[in-house]
Amino acid sequence: MSMLLRARGQHHAPVGMVELFFDLVFVFAITQLSHALVADLSVGNALRCALLAAAVWWVWVYTAWATNWLEPERPAVRGMLFAMMLGGLLMAAAIPKAFGELGLLFAAAYVAMQLGRTGFTLWAMRQDKALRLNFLRIIIWLAAAAPFWLLGGVLEGWWRFAAWAVAVGIEYASPAMYFRVPGLGRSTTGDWTVEGAHMAERCALFILIALGETLLMTGATFAASAHLDAPTVAALLTGFAGTLAMWWLYFDRGAAQGTRHITSSGDPGRMARAGYTYLHLPIVAGILVAAVADEVVLHHPLGQGSTLYETAVILGGPALFLAGCAAFKAIPLGWWPLSHRAGLGLLGLLTPAAMVLPPVGLAGATVAVMVLVAAWEKLSFGPGAARMRA
Repeated sequence: MSMLLRARGQHHAPVGMVELFFDLVFVFAITQLSHALVADLSVGNALRCALLAAAVWWVWVYTAWATNWLEPERPAVRGMLFAMMLGGLLMAAAIPKAFGELGLLFAAAYVAMQLGRTGFTLWAMRQDKALRLNFLRIIIWLAAAAPFWLLGGVLEGWWRFAAWAVAVGIEYASPAMYFRVPGLGRSTTGDWTVEGAHMAERCALFILIALGETLLMTGATFAASAHLDAPTVAALLTGFAGTLAMWWLYFDRGAAQGTRHITSSGDPGRMARAGYTYLHLPIVAGILVAAVADEVVLHHPLGQGSTLYETAVILGGPALFLAGCAAFKAIPLGWWPLSHRAGLGLLGLLTPAAMVLPPVGLAGATVAVMVLVAAWEKLSFGPGAARMRA
């Protein structure tokens, strides 16, 4: 076995300091995405930001898969991660103008990161036939998407969006298609011999990064406000409470349930693909949109009713987050938690209230829903409670 691979045994593979260092680039990327969305709340810009967020998540989670197998303390692996950090810095810097003059920079940095990391991992796996074939299929799928990324970088307007949407579609479809390649067959989830606790911890740390960005945006917006009056303070407290509620909903039960399930599963690769690769994206997206909503509310907490776009971010962030958490928790539970389904229904019922409630009032109502869902789930699984469909 290559000296670049982690030793597999009975112990949890720890998350290395270099992996945490690598994540710092993605703090910047999430900040850039939040600022890009808050600058223009139109449907078109929301779609553009959603596509960029999908790319940012995809390059991060593929790297998390790679370091699940690779030993990050080896100099060669560290060198690869440092190169990825440079690529990530360029990619994140290009986000605000990715649909303008920096489109080719974003696309080139993204493609270089995806192909470079996968090529390195393929080389490191050269003595493990199953993993080598798996990464050979992966790099073929990534290479198939690369021309659309680069083509989009030189196109303009919605042609760029269309080309990049095709690229994202190819890459997101590939795990669901088991990276099937004519002549090379397809991978199986059994080939993806992930160390489950490491994968769960990596994704939980990314959730913390996203929640931290929410606090940073809320604090920075409050500090820059010229009106430190009661409505602005109320908006700050509402944003802080919303972040606490999201932390509670993910970490109080969901993160631990996911870790237990993947570490005890006979097919951890299946759980890693569904629960962590795919289903963490709406959770992260929900946090990102909630951060944007906090800034919007802080800017004008007492607007005459919430506009359509403001309503979309104030309600949409928590809704995305709840839906993602519900789908993730359904994997070990076997069902979408009733508390989360009820919460989504209550958020839907709040939509008409946006016509009369000021932004801070609507935000406060959404936080109340999130706290209710968290308390409901906590009580449902509390001491002496039967195993209920929380």
